[in-house]
Amino acid sequence: MNLYPINAGNFKLDGGAMFGVVPKALWQSTNPADANNMIDLTARCLLIEDGNRLILIDTGMGTKQSSKFYGYYHLWGDHTLDGSLKKHGFHRDDITDVFMTHLHFDHCGGCINWNSNKTGYEPAFKNAKFWSNKDHWHWATQPNSREKASFLKENILPMQDSGQLQFTTVPSGDMLLNSELGFDIFFADGHTDKQMIPLIKYKNKTIAFMADLLPTAGHLPLPYVMGYDTRPLLTLTEKEKFLNIAASNNYYLFLEHDAHNEIITVTNTEKGVRLKDIFTSQDIFQ
Repeated sequence: MNLYPINAGNFKLDGGAMFGVVPKALWQSTNPADANNMIDLTARCLLIEDGNRLILIDTGMGTKQSSKFYGYYHLWGDHTLDGSLKKHGFHRDDITDVFMTHLHFDHCGGCINWNSNKTGYEPAFKNAKFWSNKDHWHWATQPNSREKASFLKENILPMQDSGQLQFTTVPSGDMLLNSELGFDIFFADGHTDKQMIPLIKYKNKTIAFMADLLPTAGHLPLPYVMGYDTRPLLTLTEKEKFLNIAASNNYYLFLEHDAHNEIITVTNTEKGVRLKDIFTSQDIFQ
């Protein structure tokens, strides 16, 4: 098995929204804001090369939205999904599976393109299966008023229309062992219903793709929960459980949205689980 970080682009969001009720005086030491209170974020996806399968976890925002839409997110840098795939010797047509942690636009927007004939939407990965789960799919296609702006139908419905959509099993508890993709999955409901956190076994290590359960290293303290989470008190419980497991088992936490820290480990302290070490992908994946 080989693992590759895939940077699908950088953006900015309001720091207050990213840290909820936590005062700026506390979070700005780890996630400094610009003059408009915006903090640096990224869409760091993960590519798994495992035998004949090439599995891409999440796809970033994509490129089909209007300039007005992207203007809200202050894109920066020159990273692209295609460019990052090419850097590692791959093309989007090589992808066999696209696994979506959840269907918010910054995680699945790259799954669907506006086609070259400008006649409609089409899968950006023509040879891939798109993986979600039935509970989250229902949640996303019949969204509540709060999340409706994050679940864009043009990102979601064309997957089903294409016939390429597949669903993982939803466990009775919060852990699915040996999923259809070959890795374990931790299910979390605080951010959005049935978000999936993949746990990949790699060279005697466990790599946890943290999605929005832990957006950045700055979110390690339990109360540091995003204003975007639909059930913040549930996030507290899920985060505490997962981080304690991660600390006890020395998981390597792959951070999807942290623009400056790729992978971290954590440890138990008197103040709770805190940062232990910071690594680059090259440190761990080479």
